[in-house]
Amino acid sequence: MTVTDLADRAVDLGRLSVSDDEFAQRVRSWLEENLTGEFAHLRGRGGPGSEHEFFTERLAWDRHLAAAGWTCLGWPTEFGGRNATIAQRIVFHTEYARAQAPARVNHLGEELLGPTLIAFGTDAQRERFLPGIADVTQLWSQGYSEPGAGSDLANVATTARLEDGRWVINGQKIWTSLAHVAQWVFVLCRVERGSSRHKGLGFLLVPLDQPGVTVRPIQQLTGTSEFNEVFFDDAVTDADLIVGEPGDGWRVAMGLLEFERGVSTLGQQVGFARELDRVVAMARENGTADDPRIRERIVRSRIGLRAMRAHARRTLAEVDTGGAGGQASVSKLLWANWHRDLGELAMAVQGAPGLVAPDATTEGVANDITTPERVELGEWQRLFLFSRADTIYGGSNEVQRTIIAERVLGLPREARP
Repeated sequence: MTVTDLADRAVDLGRLSVSDDEFAQRVRSWLEENLTGEFAHLRGRGGPGSEHEFFTERLAWDRHLAAAGWTCLGWPTEFGGRNATIAQRIVFHTEYARAQAPARVNHLGEELLGPTLIAFGTDAQRERFLPGIADVTQLWSQGYSEPGAGSDLANVATTARLEDGRWVINGQKIWTSLAHVAQWVFVLCRVERGSSRHKGLGFLLVPLDQPGVTVRPIQQLTGTSEFNEVFFDDAVTDADLIVGEPGDGWRVAMGLLEFERGVSTLGQQVGFARELDRVVAMARENGTADDPRIRERIVRSRIGLRAMRAHARRTLAEVDTGGAGGQASVSKLLWANWHRDLGELAMAVQGAPGLVAPDATTEGVANDITTPERVELGEWQRLFLFSRADTIYGGSNEVQRTIIAERVLGLPREARP
């Protein structure tokens, strides 16, 4: 399939010109009709800390969505998208979360790299990679963080040099989500010798299946391994697989991060609300809801969720008019800390029984991503442990506060080496 084929398909599907209510009903009806049969058991499966669950089946579900035209909604029609409005995309993600449809496996390609290629890539790059993202035949991972450059992304040390028409890459990436199941990785690295910080960077598209790449899963506190270390030892990619000009990688990388904090966050909040409702139900069932300290934490969670949703809607409206600034960092702080606190609340409601892992075998959970042998945790234990990472990945709390101080509040820039 080519970009032209995708565009033809998008035209056939038509622009989403119906009202938001009609569109919501269309999404709701399709999910009700299709989350059945072979896909019925996928409801509520996958997601952070549970990426090992039913991966093969969830990949098939993503491809089923693509065939029906429910992927890449916000992409322009000329690149195979539906040119959906912000409101319609919010509706889709909200209805998707309400239906407890399974976590998507193509988020990095569809929501991050695809829009980045549309904004910054060449025609040849779009023609080569957008169709595989749209029909979910090509999975991507993100090569940003390094052992010495986590939240401080400008400190990356991985290098790439041009040699005989190819980029030759050396270095290490860490916390590389889903690299063990992806075919490609987008890599931020230094392409100008002697450069430092934001200057001299390149944004490369690199195949993972080659002798110069080693992917090593990292076992997390949850026992799963959706993050990885990736080592590049004279790995190569074609000279034309750099997005933007050499040295312009920082601008491209930051553009991608803006796409990362898009409308899917509102669907995420529907999932958060469902988690909170179940924690409240558990508190009522075991009597901890009678504890005034627990009740106060529940009320604070309800208020926090409402504030988070209101801020997300306001931020998305500003993004649509090009004026978001550092507001995405405010959103990241709000949801990351709220979710971490929910994990702590869930454990407080469980009490002492939450300290004991359930049976090591969990009926019905298919683990078809290779992970180390582990004890299967309960839902709330997994939430508590994995949500510790919420305040780190995607930019730590400390980095987000610095961005807010400088870009939102206009305070003097922090001293840097």
